[in-house]
Amino acid sequence: MDEMTKGAPQENVGILNSNSFDMSDLDTLDGELRDLVARRSVLGPCYRLFYQRPLHLVRGRGTRLFDADGTEYLDMYNNIPSIGHSNPVVTDAVTRQLGLINTHTRYVHENILDYADELVATLPGPIDRVMFMLSGSEANDLAVRCAQLYTGGEGIIVTAEAYHGNTALVSGLSPSIGHNVAMSRTMRMIPTPDTYRLGTDEIGGWMCERIAEQIADMRRHGIEFAGVLFDSIFSSDGVIPGASGFLKPVIDLVHAEGGVYIADEVQPGFCRTGKAFWGFARHGIEPDIVTMGKPMANGIPCSAMAIRHEVLDAFAERNPYFNTFAGNPVSMAAAQAVLRYMKGEHLLEHVDRIGDELLAEMRRAAADHPAIGDVRGTGLFAGVDIVVPGTTEPDRALAVRLIEKLREHRVLISLCGPYGNVLKIRPPLVFDEDDLVFFIEALDRSLAELDA
Repeated sequence: MDEMTKGAPQENVGILNSNSFDMSDLDTLDGELRDLVARRSVLGPCYRLFYQRPLHLVRGRGTRLFDADGTEYLDMYNNIPSIGHSNPVVTDAVTRQLGLINTHTRYVHENILDYADELVATLPGPIDRVMFMLSGSEANDLAVRCAQLYTGGEGIIVTAEAYHGNTALVSGLSPSIGHNVAMSRTMRMIPTPDTYRLGTDEIGGWMCERIAEQIADMRRHGIEFAGVLFDSIFSSDGVIPGASGFLKPVIDLVHAEGGVYIADEVQPGFCRTGKAFWGFARHGIEPDIVTMGKPMANGIPCSAMAIRHEVLDAFAERNPYFNTFAGNPVSMAAAQAVLRYMKGEHLLEHVDRIGDELLAEMRRAAADHPAIGDVRGTGLFAGVDIVVPGTTEPDRALAVRLIEKLREHRVLISLCGPYGNVLKIRPPLVFDEDDLVFFIEALDRSLAELDA
């Protein structure tokens, strides 16, 4: 056991189970809520609901959500409506296009071309091709296939709590789904890059050593290295931004070993990290492939894989690709509306400024509440590590009680990390000063009530 994990419980609670409703508690609910939850049996047992008392949400606007009783909540978790719930610019764009035509990419249409040009313009120059899908899972699936054909290898390295999707291929590269999901035999993991427990944000050298070990292990087992698939803020690992630039030597090593870097920007992309439009750009690196999804169309299903043309050509030489609904004019209209709103409203600058204020306020709260072991983040993406006071030992039970208490104070949030003890904070990017005051007051009250 190394210095990062010493003394910490080795429990992977799974990304879907960190704060989920237990269906055996159905009879603790009553009225319409109980009826609705009971009716979910038609959906099968795989789905999960948040909270010990599930929420029945019926409306959203900006950073706020409203339940069936009219109670208003501050949304501190949902990054999908990146420019705010029910943003009228998206509603208008989608409505206009629905009134014209909505078909697929085997016919010519301006929307996909216009948006593709605008999207590629935000990326490093060598990334000059883009293909569209409907989910981040599909984007990562195709990215891995392209990486494997380009390099001639199969081996992909991820982090120990990574989540990259739910297709057969990428679920095998997503250890955070849980112990019972089989991992790919050609995948290797490095430990969560836990800067808090390692005691430094400068972890590039540490990561290089771990990756070199896994590449060597692959080769001992006859597996050729294809590349790494990393979310640049390590969202599911506990939101770990690290020092700007720490990934540069890591990706240099990957390239020197003949691999490619797939930047999973589904969560850190589109202004989320504040310092740059894309999360990887904080590190001064150029990926070979960039995947994106969730926030790019504000809730309309849309994702993409942007890629260097020579990497794509290795796939395209052998494989046509068609995805019936991907790149349809309605999704492209929504995505273009989001991108133009981000630029027109200077959201990157806003996120950078308000994100710094949010981190400062949470660190002030940490000084008053010893259960907060660490506050880390960049832009409007932060992690708050809940611990046994006076130690670095994760306290998942307290973290679960805290998010339930925050819900009582009308703030919605969730958890992540290997031990399910890290508050995962990623409000819509239109989060403002009033929202900041509301959240910090609720956080202070919740922690004080739990301390009592």
